[in-house]
Amino acid sequence: MKKESIIRLHADFERLVNTVPDSDVEFWYAHDLQEQLGYSKWDNFVKVIEKAKTACQNSEAVVDDHFIEINKMVALGSGAQREIHDVMLTRYTCYLIAQNGDPAKESIAFAQTYFAVQTRKQEIIESRLAEVERVDDDQSSGRIRSKGDQALFGGNMTQDIKLKLGVPDIRPLADFLPTLTIKAKDFANEITVFKTEADDLNTEPEISKEHVKNNQDVRHLLLKRGVKPEELPADEEMKKVERRLESEKKKLPKSAKSLPKEKSKE
Repeated sequence: MKKESIIRLHADFERLVNTVPDSDVEFWYAHDLQEQLGYSKWDNFVKVIEKAKTACQNSEAVVDDHFIEINKMVALGSGAQREIHDVMLTRYTCYLIAQNGDPAKESIAFAQTYFAVQTRKQEIIESRLAEVERVDDDQSSGRIRSKGDQALFGGNMTQDIKLKLGVPDIRPLADFLPTLTIKAKDFANEITVFKTEADDLNTEPEISKEHVKNNQDVRHLLLKRGVKPEELPADEEMKKVERRLESEKKKLPKSAKSLPKEKSKE
């Protein structure tokens, strides 16, 4: 998320915060949050609030401590006032509501972090957003990795290699790849990470193009040494390795020799 967007959204959310008199308890009105999160209809937002209540209850928190139903007067365009139903929401409640939204929307992506951290300082929120974006960009990363695999395996898709090695659909290919292939993929990945930062690559097409090139270069190096990644046999399945290592750990106490006990002096 760009810095100017963070500054703007931070100011918008700060404008909505309220504090319970004579305390440091912050809260937000549901109607204010509805507009800020982009819900055009109150009825639709009420459904999200109900989901948040269920999530709150499932977390063993006291729902009444986080949701307070109220009626309040609001000004109309004509200068008159009318009474509306509203809900006072704690920071935790707002976080649960944001989690039910679409993170593709900038305001919701921001809200998920804004309400998650126990501070309203912009620089802390900005740092947390950067971390979230790096971790949560799984779909884009998955597409980039898939194109990289295709370049490394000479045009074979990930599914093609899984079929060749007999990998079940529900299992990741990496669990069955030989060490040489894993190291080759890691090498290409590290080059991509370095070039992405060095060349300030920001978009998926830019990063994807770089990653494909790096995998092609690594493949070319392997071919010069007479190695075709797509023809290497499957290695010992990772889960079997993990089970074997765990089994060996359990056997260790039984097979370990005991230290001799000191003879008691008579």
